[in-house]
Amino acid sequence: MDTAPSILVVEDDDEIRSLVCAHLNREGFTARGVGDAKAMDLELLKAPADLIVLDIMLPGGEDGLTICRRLRASVQVPIIMLTARGDEIDRIVGIEIGADDYMTKPFNPRELSARIRAVLRRSHEGAPRPANRAHCAHLIIDFDRREVSTASGEPLSLSSGEYALLTVFISRPQRVLDRDQLMDLVNGRNFSGAFDRSIDVQVSRLRKKVELDPANPTLIKTVRNGGYILAEPVQAT
Repeated sequence: MDTAPSILVVEDDDEIRSLVCAHLNREGFTARGVGDAKAMDLELLKAPADLIVLDIMLPGGEDGLTICRRLRASVQVPIIMLTARGDEIDRIVGIEIGADDYMTKPFNPRELSARIRAVLRRSHEGAPRPANRAHCAHLIIDFDRREVSTASGEPLSLSSGEYALLTVFISRPQRVLDRDQLMDLVNGRNFSGAFDRSIDVQVSRLRKKVELDPANPTLIKTVRNGGYILAEPVQAT
């Protein structure tokens, strides 16, 4: 990126928010902080963010999970979720609704910086691909714009993690990929933390957005004792 990435920290604890923003600014980011959903919305109207660091526990009636779900319905800004809880359910729910990474408090600020760089890197890099645009079954993938839509023109809102996983499949159509291969391939875009332990959850999330019938997937199929396969051919357009 030519300019310093803009990071919006949504955290209700004033001390933590100030410390995180100060650290990120020292690390070369442009960080600003707000304390709740309403302030976040106002701040995003002033200027978009390249990435949002989002605490789960927030005041004002809208928690981080609800905010993440709302954002995912309209924008593809990368999101890293923070929580004081160590509950694995929170982690899985966060991933399912579109978070790109997840950290549990207390955390090392240097690790947060590294996670932010990894998420931003994979949001701007694509997997090896056959062309600038590809057609697979009912999907159209525009690699230059990083957009996915249906053949009828309906846009699909994918998180950067979902998009990265889809491009791995698109670049290797009709080929069985086991879980270790998928983790290795996506690790090229630095999937970490929760993602390394939840490739099945990631595939499930992706299916919900790209399959015509997620309960009976025909595009990304499960291969028993093998992994997953993009069952349809890919054509350059």
